[in-house]
Amino acid sequence: MNKIKGKETIETLLPKIQNKVWDRLEMSLGIAGFKMDFPKEIILVAFKEERVLEVYTKDYTGIKLLKEYPFTAYSGKLGPKLKDGDRQIPEGIYKVDYLNPNSAYYLSIKLNYPNEFDKSKTKFSSIDEMGKDIFIHGKAATIGCIPIGDEAIEEVFVLTQKATNNEVKVIISPRDFRKNNSFLKLKI
Repeated sequence: MNKIKGKETIETLLPKIQNKVWDRLEMSLGIAGFKMDFPKEIILVAFKEERVLEVYTKDYTGIKLLKEYPFTAYSGKLGPKLKDGDRQIPEGIYKVDYLNPNSAYYLSIKLNYPNEFDKSKTKFSSIDEMGKDIFIHGKAATIGCIPIGDEAIEEVFVLTQKATNNEVKVIISPRDFRKNNSFLKLKI
């Protein structure tokens, strides 16, 4: 899902997009208490049922919602990713592995799927390959990733790059249980 398309580096890309990203985020950052800089710590939270990615900032005053981005496409259904080719978006707590400025989907952020918890789910099953290459990316196409469009991925990409000195957590939930706390009935 993450074909390389160019020879851009993060260092060459940032000067091209950072000012316009700052202009778009200035009000949201100001409301969150960041007057002259990007936050140093962020948390990305994706809700599959609501099809939204939320970006939270974290500092000494606590955790604040910075901005929401709708998914621009969706594949699979509610429930975890269990095998390669199932078109599912995984569910769990992940970390950002790296940023890709040369994605075929404009820009992308690689998640550490499958992590140890994901791998532990296959211990007592016949599943050999869980899949890989799960990204948050631009454009509006997916077979198990989280696409949020080009302008949105610019913002999330820059925010993530500015927060990479701190581990960037990515939480992917089947639904926003703050709004809908009924439990899923999965058919396996």
